[in-house]
Order: sequence, then C-alpha cells, then structure tokens
Amino acid sequence: MHERPDISAPDSASRREPLFERPIESMPRWADIRRDIGLDHCLNAVVGLIFGITGPIAVTMAVGLAGGLSNAQLASWVFGIFLSAGSATLVMSLIYRRPLGFAWSIPGTVLLGPSLQHLSFGEVVGAFFVTGVLTLALGMSGLVRRTMALIPQPIVMAMVAAIFLQFGTDIVASSRTAPAIVVPMVLAYILLTAVPGLARVIPPVLGALLVGFFAVAVGGDLDLAPAGPVVAHPVFTAPVFTWSALLELVVPLTLTVLVVQNGQGEAVLAQAGHRTPVNASAVVSGLFSVLNACFGAVSACLTGPTNVLLTASGERERHYTAALFYSLLCFLAAAFSPLVTRFMLGTPEAFILALGGLAMVGALRQAFVSAFATRFTFGSLTTFIVTIAGFDPFNIHAAFWGILLGCVVSRFLEPQDHRAAGLSAAAETSATGCTGEIR
Repeated sequence: MHERPDISAPDSASRREPLFERPIESMPRWADIRRDIGLDHCLNAVVGLIFGITGPIAVTMAVGLAGGLSNAQLASWVFGIFLSAGSATLVMSLIYRRPLGFAWSIPGTVLLGPSLQHLSFGEVVGAFFVTGVLTLALGMSGLVRRTMALIPQPIVMAMVAAIFLQFGTDIVASSRTAPAIVVPMVLAYILLTAVPGLARVIPPVLGALLVGFFAVAVGGDLDLAPAGPVVAHPVFTAPVFTWSALLELVVPLTLTVLVVQNGQGEAVLAQAGHRTPVNASAVVSGLFSVLNACFGAVSACLTGPTNVLLTASGERERHYTAALFYSLLCFLAAAFSPLVTRFMLGTPEAFILALGGLAMVGALRQAFVSAFATRFTFGSLTTFIVTIAGFDPFNIHAAFWGILLGCVVSRFLEPQDHRAAGLSAAAETSATGCTGEIR
C-alpha cells in the first residue's frame, strides 16, 4: 500500500543504515483513516486503554502512596504518562503507518518502590530526567538497533512468554476468587472464539467485557469512590540531582526501557507482521521520558501488552488506525485522569485480571510457539526460567538478565543455530539491499 519499489543496489553505500529508519509508506490522509478504521480497531484501542487505566494505574498508585506522594503528585504522574503515551503513539503511528503504541514502564514503576522509601521525590524525578537523556543519547548513537539485531528473536519471545504468563495465570486465580464474574467471561470468550460468525459481530474480548461488566453490576460489586476532582491539574516537581539516586536508578530504568520494554514491544509487533523502527522508538522513548519527568512520571516506552491489544484483530494493513484511536483515548484519559481512574478502579480486581488475561491469550500462545518451536531452544528456555524466577541483581529487571544469560548459553550450546541464522540474515540483506527502511 503506497510502497516505493526498492531499487537500491546491494553495495556498501546502500547497506549504510540511516539513524532513523525510513518509512516506505506515505503518511495516511484523513480519507485513508476513515476508510481503514473499523469497529474491531476501535475496540482494540478501547481494551488497550482499559488495560492501561486499571492494573498499571493501580501499580502506579500503590507505589506512589507507599512512597508518600501527595494526591496532586499522583494525579500529575497519571496525567503525564497518558499525555506522552498519546503523543508518542500518534506521531510514530502516523509517520510509519503502523501500530506503534507507547505507554510507560510498569517494571520501572515497580523498581521505584524501594527507592522512594529512602530518596526524596525530587531525587527520583532527577533520575527520571537523566534516564530520559541517556535513553535519547543511546537511540541517537545507533547502538540500540545494532544491539537488538544481535539477539535471536526466539530468545526475545521467551522473555515475552515469561512476562505474559502472569496474565494467563491471573484468569485461573481470579476465577477462584470471583467465579460469578470470571466464569461467564471465560465462557463468552470461548463461545465467540469458537464460532467465527459470531466473532465477526461481537469480538471475543468485547463479549467477555460486556458479560463481565453485567455480572459486576448485577452483583453490586461496582464500588465508586466519593466525588473528587474531574479534570487533571498537573504539577511540576523540581528535580534534585544526587549521585546516590542516579547510581541507584538510571541504569536499571534505562535498561528496562530499551531492552525489556522496547524489546518486548518490538517482539509482539513482529509477531503481528509489523517491523518496528528500533532506533526511532528509542529516541522517542527518550524524548517523552523527559516530558514525563516534567510531570513527575516514570519513563515512556514502546510497550508490549498495549501493542498486543492494538493488533489483536483486524487486517494487518489497517492496524495503525487502532493506534491512532488509542492515542485520542489517551488524551481524554490525561485530561480527565482523576475521573477515569476513579471509575475504573471501582470495578473488582478479578474483572480486571480476567479481562487482561483473556485479551493476552493469543499473544501468550504465540510467544510460546515462537520461543520453542524451532531454533535457539536452549537459550529460550534459559531466558524463560531466569525471567520467571525474578532474578534481578543490581535492581535490574529479571527480563534483562534472562536475555543476557539466554544469549550466552545459546552461544555455547547452539552454535549451529547461530550459523544458520547468520546465513539467513546475510541472504536477506543481499536480497533487499538497504536495511534502513521499515517494511
């Protein structure tokens, strides 16, 4: 669709990669967007937003409250992450005409918990600023793309499978705590998935959402908090730069964004048939991490779960419209973040966990298939075990160590797979010439 033919010769000049990956499709016009967008794409965006304003927001609030943040600081944090998510997604999805959903680092938020117990919030914000600048610098250097190209895709997908596994087990756990809500959701999902004709009218995740919300309302489990602010009022927290905070947070946050989160997002988009602009995504993550820091918010990233949801259904060439609709919903969530989060957090935890798990089932299945179906199985298994075990020396997320150790083990035990992959990559480069274009 609007593709330029690749006429470059496979010489050394043509193989020189530009800093920013070049899109080979024109930016969509308003008429293109109106033609391509459909109900399933809008639903994917709605589920993506629901995922963001429930579980991840609950994690953010729990960490912030435990760290002594005020309601104003928490509200500003929520405003910042939705504003940057919407802005980054809108810009990147328009430029590259593919779904590139950005959000914020949940593992990064979790690792802040212990730091907020002994660091001031100003020191943490100072680390946010430095993390954004470092992420931007690494993206501008071109190192991110070259590093990610060295990691076999099955090993990355093993990391994704380990992280997404929790979503699957959440379905089982929530069915024990609230069977009246979760069991009807699961049955509705199975029925709609099994009957393609029904699925075209009511997508399975939408059916599960509607059935679950009906069960919540009938059971009287909707618990809305007392009236509070409706419109966001962001505040600026002055950064404080101290060596203790920078040494404790900057490296873990940067690696979490570039390797764990962006790597996860790249992997799930690849499974959906989309190549991601790795360097451009790193640069955008850095820029919007700096913006987030202005509102006292954690780093921005190309997120895995959101992109899974944005590409859950519909034609691949039209997935970008789900990302565009998601960006508009993020702007609304930013503007009315106090109202939105208060409403969504009033639903039972079991409903949220089951909905998120059902939305992730397809991606979880594909992650296991991609990780263990063919090559690099020793490395993939190592990555899966280390990640799911929560091995996190130096406060760096286990997924990073899983990928690192998985690659090392694979190099020693699976040299034949690396040779075969190297030959395949060389053949592909020779056939396509310049690799700086995103197809």
